[in-house]
Amino acid sequence: MLLSMTGFGKSVVEAANKKITVEIKSLNSKQLDMSLRVPAIFREKELDLRNRIGRRLERGKIEATVYVESTVSESPTQFNIPVMAAYKAQIEEASKALSLPLPTDWYGLLTRLPEVLHNENIQVVDDEEVNQLYMAVDEAVEALMQFRAKEGQKLEAFFSSRIDKIRDRLDEVPQYETERVAKIRARIEDNLSKVAVADYDRGRLEQEMIFYIEKLDINEEKQRLSQHLSYFIETMNGNYGQGKKLGFISQEMGREINTLGSKSNHVEMQKLVVRMKDELEQIKEQVLNVM
Repeated sequence: MLLSMTGFGKSVVEAANKKITVEIKSLNSKQLDMSLRVPAIFREKELDLRNRIGRRLERGKIEATVYVESTVSESPTQFNIPVMAAYKAQIEEASKALSLPLPTDWYGLLTRLPEVLHNENIQVVDDEEVNQLYMAVDEAVEALMQFRAKEGQKLEAFFSSRIDKIRDRLDEVPQYETERVAKIRARIEDNLSKVAVADYDRGRLEQEMIFYIEKLDINEEKQRLSQHLSYFIETMNGNYGQGKKLGFISQEMGREINTLGSKSNHVEMQKLVVRMKDELEQIKEQVLNVM
């Protein structure tokens, strides 16, 4: 089975007076590359969360975000009057000392200064809320893994279709081989007939021609390509986590197809090679999304 590296998972849980929402998105990447945003009240659990997410997702560019909302009415933010008075006095003193005008918007200035606004609510995290956070993360990861599995099924169908098309093109090659060899022989003899030579050894020419044609033999390339196609399907249907291996197999397929093209010396065979290359490039592009 295949798993895609692309996925999305979300979970929402409630704990005490808080609603915890976890969203995780995954894209393809060679390694695990995680970006995690956690509210300040859960900041000390960030390392645990990274390890918890990384163990399941293994690879991919991961973006995880934790949101926390209060489910109870909070006391309103209040002005710290003594602090405001102290700031105002210092500003007035500086105005006199530096001969600067006093501000026209006192409230706008003072409310931007540190510790002028404060809230009576003190955010405290207990064990229950931490456990609920872990539950939300696990549920979001599980949802993402299910998403990956669905996308993996689509990839399996895509790869199977492309492999079948390459195999179909490979099965068309033999019909041109007899004609191909005959044309190569005829072209050599025609070129030789145009060369002004006194005499040559006909037997030696036949040996050299056979040797040259044997160098253009493509049976081994056809056999190896067929084996690579079968191995790709076998690997795809095995355990998940085979993305890199499928990438290596597709590279080997490319080598055999390229060799077929360089040895073909036949227009119709070269057309088949081009079509095989087109299918293979689509495979290589999508293999990057496989776990």
